[in-house]
Amino acid sequence: MEVILRQKPKNPTIIQGFPGIGLVGTIATEFLLEHLQAEQIGRVNVEEMPAAVAIHGGKVVDPFGIFYNKKHNLMVVHAITPSHGFEWQLADALLDIAKQTSAQEIICLEGVAGSNPEVSGTYFYTKDKQEAERLKKAGLVPMTEGIIIGVTGGLLLKAKDIPITCIFSETHTNLPDSKAAAGIIKALDAAMDLEVNEAPLLKQAEMFEAKLQQILKKGAEAAELSDKKKMSYVG
Repeated sequence: MEVILRQKPKNPTIIQGFPGIGLVGTIATEFLLEHLQAEQIGRVNVEEMPAAVAIHGGKVVDPFGIFYNKKHNLMVVHAITPSHGFEWQLADALLDIAKQTSAQEIICLEGVAGSNPEVSGTYFYTKDKQEAERLKKAGLVPMTEGIIIGVTGGLLLKAKDIPITCIFSETHTNLPDSKAAAGIIKALDAAMDLEVNEAPLLKQAEMFEAKLQQILKKGAEAAELSDKKKMSYVG
């Protein structure tokens, strides 16, 4: 696994979103990239994964891209490839990025399974008392019970020198959930003043949902083709 950074911003806030329940983190970070007009400054290469890449709009979409917005001093790690089996390594990669840039904080965006389809809440978890107060003022509810898995779980267990904040939005489906992702963006905007125009937010999130479905489908087809080629070599 290799972290490639063409630029190294100083003291940024890092926001990460990996595919999880409802693809909430991936859709939310995709919206941020568009809204902030973030510039790609690097990637995380995982050579142990199948050599599959998606092409969208005539451009290659990195499985794990690193982007930067100077105005808000934000780095966004945007992932379109599932991290199953590589959670610890990707957590290490994020901590490496944080170390190289002396990052102030890592914010993890996740979907969480909700029990009541009529209610979709937005929650947070952090050990930092000041950050907790700021998020409460922004209308988020502290998460007091739950299980956090994946890259975010790895970060919470491994991070020692950098604050980790998790923002969760309830989803009631395993399918891409743009509404839950929109809930996270609204929460981030309230907490960080990102100047998000909320009127077209849901519509745009739905567009990103459709785009990501296409990208993930193509990625899955490429991975399947790669597996078939391997079998033909051995068979």
